[in-house]
Amino acid sequence: MVDLVVIGGLGVDLRVRVPGIPLPAADSMVVPPIEARIGNTGSGVALAAHALGLRVRLVDVLGADPAGAVVRAALGRTSVATTLVQSPGGTRQSVNLVDPAGRRMSLYDPSPWSGPAPFGDEELAGLLRDAAHVHVSIVDWARDALPVLREALPDGVTLSTDLHDWDGQNDYHRPFAEAADLVFVSGVRLGDRAGAVAAALAPRTVLVTRGADGADLHDGEGPATHVPATVPPADVVDTNGAGDAFAAGLIAARLRGDALPQAAGYAARVAAAACTHDGMEYPPGLLPRA
Repeated sequence: MVDLVVIGGLGVDLRVRVPGIPLPAADSMVVPPIEARIGNTGSGVALAAHALGLRVRLVDVLGADPAGAVVRAALGRTSVATTLVQSPGGTRQSVNLVDPAGRRMSLYDPSPWSGPAPFGDEELAGLLRDAAHVHVSIVDWARDALPVLREALPDGVTLSTDLHDWDGQNDYHRPFAEAADLVFVSGVRLGDRAGAVAAALAPRTVLVTRGADGADLHDGEGPATHVPATVPPADVVDTNGAGDAFAAGLIAARLRGDALPQAAGYAARVAAAACTHDGMEYPPGLLPRA
């Protein structure tokens, strides 16, 4: 039995600490050492869920390159199970600019995957048979596999996705939203349209996340419930991965039987704790388990 299967979203973050975002107008500047480490959204959800005590499997493509070695080494320090196909185009990479307050901006390169689907339909369906929950990252090969994933879900098992900074209109994201039972989406680009966008996704449960302003829970049955942000238990050093930790916290709480409002409140605590750590490899005891 696996508590959580995470589909897609493995990669490497190149973390660069900068004096401010946006960057000052300059041709060059000296920054603290630049670090390559495991990153991207699937990694974030999987590692946070693992830190919360869930049994996790990650399914994705990964390059046989130095970036892929960083990912493999990080996962090797955990009990996260993996099912990986080698990507001829290498490993996904992003640059994370992080300011002194822990705020970040991420720059992503194009997908390294091309060609036929990395997993056959039967193989992919088989990976879900013992799952209690499935979370799908918005990577291109997973988008093509959504019908198979939806059809293969065991009875009673729900599927979630994170649309990140979706504007409510980009057609790339819509199949992920329509395949999911639980949708996470940032409110950054939605603005005051968030309620209407969430209503249009009913009967799905939608969590509109707003960083330090908390989140709004839309359960499709009435007005949104505001979920206040939790004050971090220590100084904020890195907000990269906070949204992934929020998703992992809510999934973990729902798997143990918490109602949605309680699960969302717990997820806010998990996200706040994640912000006090540099990176996604959380030390034991950092993320609250209850």
